[in-house]
Amino acid sequence: MKALMKTTKSATPATVEKKWHLIDAEGLVVGRVATIIANLLRGKHKPSFTPHIDCGDNVIVINADKVRFTGRKLQQKVYYKHTGYAGGIKGVTAAKVLDGRFPERVLEKAVERMIPRGPLGREQMRNLRIFKGSEHPHEGQNPEVLDVAALNRKNKVGA
Repeated sequence: MKALMKTTKSATPATVEKKWHLIDAEGLVVGRVATIIANLLRGKHKPSFTPHIDCGDNVIVINADKVRFTGRKLQQKVYYKHTGYAGGIKGVTAAKVLDGRFPERVLEKAVERMIPRGPLGREQMRNLRIFKGSEHPHEGQNPEVLDVAALNRKNKVGA
């Protein structure tokens, strides 16, 4: 009788194995690389994916200041924030953010908006490390290099 039963195994925090991935974002399209990062952070690439458990991997992104937009999004895409006061909405274009002091926030916000809101989403976002240069302090974790540009020809601008 046991052979006929089908059971679904649910992951627990003790059974989850976390790996480290390294992504070089130079020349990659923001939205396309953000979806790949979000899926890695959530753990949707694993057969043991469980929606209410943090079963995702750790992701390191380098060269985040060299990401690209398609079309005219660089000038037309606006990131809004509100000061909390009446009429206090502020907007800044993607070009100004990339030229500014923290260009890695473009990729961070794109990934953050693809992750569920709440305590689990905040925990998964802590597994993301974004660096604007090509240097990172996580060599000790031996991250696997993930070539996002080779996955699909549309992932890279000008390819």
